[in-house]
Amino acid sequence: MGHYLDNAATTPVRPEAAQAALEAMTEGWGNPSARYDLGTRAADQVKLWRADVAAAMGCLPEEVIFTSCGTESDNWAIQAAVQLGRHKGRHIITTAIEHSAVLNPCKELERQGYEVTYLKPNRRGTIDLEDLRAALRPDTILVSMMLVNNELGTVLPVAETAKAIKDAKCPALLHCDAVQGFLKVPFTPAQLGVDMLSISGHKIHAPKGIGAMYIRKGLKLPPMILGGGQENGLRSGTEPTAQIAALATAAKLGQASLERDLRHMEELKAYAVERLTAIPGLNVLVPDGAPHILPITLTGYKSEVVVRFLSDRGIYVSAGSACHRGKPSHVYAALKLPKKQQDGVLRVSFSYDTTREDVDALASGLAAAHDQLFPSLS
Repeated sequence: MGHYLDNAATTPVRPEAAQAALEAMTEGWGNPSARYDLGTRAADQVKLWRADVAAAMGCLPEEVIFTSCGTESDNWAIQAAVQLGRHKGRHIITTAIEHSAVLNPCKELERQGYEVTYLKPNRRGTIDLEDLRAALRPDTILVSMMLVNNELGTVLPVAETAKAIKDAKCPALLHCDAVQGFLKVPFTPAQLGVDMLSISGHKIHAPKGIGAMYIRKGLKLPPMILGGGQENGLRSGTEPTAQIAALATAAKLGQASLERDLRHMEELKAYAVERLTAIPGLNVLVPDGAPHILPITLTGYKSEVVVRFLSDRGIYVSAGSACHRGKPSHVYAALKLPKKQQDGVLRVSFSYDTTREDVDALASGLAAAHDQLFPSLS
């Protein structure tokens, strides 16, 4: 696999999670809705798996609804909140540094006549509470704020936002995209004060194609998919038992080793900062924040060229600028970085199985990139 340092993009599936999925496909493959023994055993397993995910999230099992991914959960939360609040107002607050799974639904709602306030980040890459409080209105029906930014690693003030909404006596529901926060920073939905919260399996060493949504007990969301009534009637369709088994296994194992894993990533991040800042022209953009994400920039070099240079040497990071049709990342655009820095942004991201050898290989690769690539041509 080489030196994989792009865990914020996706993570390798834990062997235990893959085994759980295999067993669900080959042994417990009954339809959980079936009324005979094979089906009831599958239903019992889904109940246990839901409890495992809920325990890792720190909520009740009945507050966990399985979805296909974080993007689906984000979209559902936004659409459901708007539908619930349609008689209370047409104003939404989010941040300018959200994932596109939040920003694009908000832009679509703008086209439908809703008003959306996009809070801009400060120089530290997070959101000032004063700006949030100033944006709250009596007709605000939704606030959507991520827990950990996927490009910067900054931790946003979600719990403080919940208190601000309550203090303002605002009717808004609070949604949190916690895809990059789950099993990376300690939290429970109750501690955050959120009404809805999204997670994704493939960020925690489960397969792609499975996620979950926390829905606060007592909050009656409109269904996302109508059909046979699965997932408490909120998301009908036969349960993907293999993916759920893998998610539950990954979540249970991740929760069990959370303290050790966080300490490992924090130490590795500090080591990476020490090694990488010795490279000429390399700057760390956010040295603190969540332990698994480290945004850096090789000033004057194009990030996509550096990514290819490293990839040829078996070192894998992402271009933090995430260029799309020549446009820079909206996150770094919101930070207003100098163009030479913005063009060279890279995102390094760790996991429990990342090693110092991986960081050493990255440092050597970036030093070689600095020496062998021409800034003006890269």
